[in-house]
Amino acid sequence: MNIDMTQGPVMRSMLRFAVPMVLGNLMQQCYNVADTLIVGKFLGANALAAVGSSFTLMTFLTSILLGLCMGSGTLFSIRFGERNKKRLKEEIYASFVLIFSLTIVLNILAFVFLNKIQLFLQVPEEVWQDMRSYLNVVFCGIFATFLYNYFASLLRAIGNSTLPLIFLAVSAILNIVLDLWFVIEMKWGVTGAALATMIAQYLSGIGIAIYTWIYVPWLKMKKAECRIRWNCMREIAGFSMLTCVQQSVMNLGILLVQGVVNSFGAGVMAAFAAAVKIDAFAYMPVQDFGNAFSTFIAQNYGAKKEERIRAGLRGAGLPAILFCAIVSVAVWVLARPFMLLFIDIDETAIIAEGVRYLRIEGAFYFGIGCLFLLYGLYRALGKPGMSVVLTVVSLGTRVALAYVLSEIPGIGVVGIWWSVPIGWILADMVGIFYYIKKRKQLLCP
Repeated sequence: MNIDMTQGPVMRSMLRFAVPMVLGNLMQQCYNVADTLIVGKFLGANALAAVGSSFTLMTFLTSILLGLCMGSGTLFSIRFGERNKKRLKEEIYASFVLIFSLTIVLNILAFVFLNKIQLFLQVPEEVWQDMRSYLNVVFCGIFATFLYNYFASLLRAIGNSTLPLIFLAVSAILNIVLDLWFVIEMKWGVTGAALATMIAQYLSGIGIAIYTWIYVPWLKMKKAECRIRWNCMREIAGFSMLTCVQQSVMNLGILLVQGVVNSFGAGVMAAFAAAVKIDAFAYMPVQDFGNAFSTFIAQNYGAKKEERIRAGLRGAGLPAILFCAIVSVAVWVLARPFMLLFIDIDETAIIAEGVRYLRIEGAFYFGIGCLFLLYGLYRALGKPGMSVVLTVVSLGTRVALAYVLSEIPGIGVVGIWWSVPIGWILADMVGIFYYIKKRKQLLCP
C-alpha cells in the first residue's frame, strides 16, 4: 500500500510509513545476528572474531551502494511529491544505470584487494583464514545488496514501505534456517554461514525487483524512455554521490576503528563483534524512523508544503528521544544477558568487555537518535552535503579519539568505546546550530 505523506495527519502518516521500515531493517540485522550467534556458539571465539570483522567490512562496502540508493530515493520522493511522473521515470532509469555500473566496479575491486584486507585491518593470523573464507562467499552477494536496496528505496519513495519488509522477512527466516543447516548439520563452518547469507540476500533482491516490475505498472518504461539524459544523470550523481559519501565515510570510520580494536587481540575482537550486533539492533528503529522522516520531508518539500514540513519537524523529535531513553535503560540493565546470547558463559573476559562497551554506548543513544533525524532532514531538503559534514564531525572525532585514547596507559580499549558518544554529541551540536541559523532558507523550496 502506497502512503502519500503530503496529505492527512502528519504523525500518523509518518509512523504508518516508519513501522514497516523499522521491522524490515530489524529483519536485515537478523542476517548478521544469525551468523554471529550460531558461529559464536558452535564454532568458537576465533570464528566469531572473523565473522564480526567481516561484518564491519561488508557494512562499509554495502554502505556505498546504500548511500547511492538513498540519495536517488530522496530525489524520487521529491518528484513523487511534485507529481512529476515523467521526470521521475527519467531519474529512475539514470540512477539504475549509474548504480548498477558502480556495483560491478565495487565487486571487482573487493576481490582484487581481498588479500590486502588482513594488513589494513590488522587481523591476527589465527582469525584471518576464517575471515578470508567468509569474505570470499559474501562478496558474491554484493549485487544482491544493490538489487534489494535500489528497489526498496524506489518503493519507499512512492510511499510503499511494506513490500520491502515482506521480502526481508522471508529472506531473514531462510537465512536462519540455512545457517543452522550449513553450520551445524553440514559442518561447513564460517563458509556455510556466509553461503546462507548470500542465498537469502539474492532471494530478497531478485524478489523485490520482480515484484516492482510486475505490480507497479505505472513505473514501467517504454523503449523510447530508456535513454540517458545527461542533465538528469548529473542531478542523480550529485545527490547520490553526496549521500554515498556520507554513508561510506560513516562506515569507513567504523572500519578504521575496527583496525584499532583488532590490535587488542581476538578476545576484544569477539567482544566487539557481539556488542556491535546488539548496538545495531538497539538503535536501528530510530535510524529507520529518521529515514521515514526524511521521506516525509522530501515528499512535502517537492509539494511545496512548508507548514507540513514544520509540523513534521515539531512532531518527530520527542518520539525519537523517548524511544532512545527506553532502549538505553534496557541495554544498560540487560547488557550481560545480551552478551550471553553470543558468547559462552565461560568466556568471562570477553563478556565483561562487551558489557562495558554496551553500557557506555547505551547511555548515549539519544545522541545517535538526534543525529539520524538531522541526516534525514538535510538529505530531504536538498542539502546532502550537510549530512556529509555531520558524518565527518562524528566519525572524525570517533577515529581520532579512538587512536589517541587507546594509546594512553590506564585507558586502553575503553578510550575506543568513549570516542563514539563524544562524536555523536559534537555532530548533533553542529547540525542543530546550522538549522537554527539557516532554517528560513532551508524550509522554502
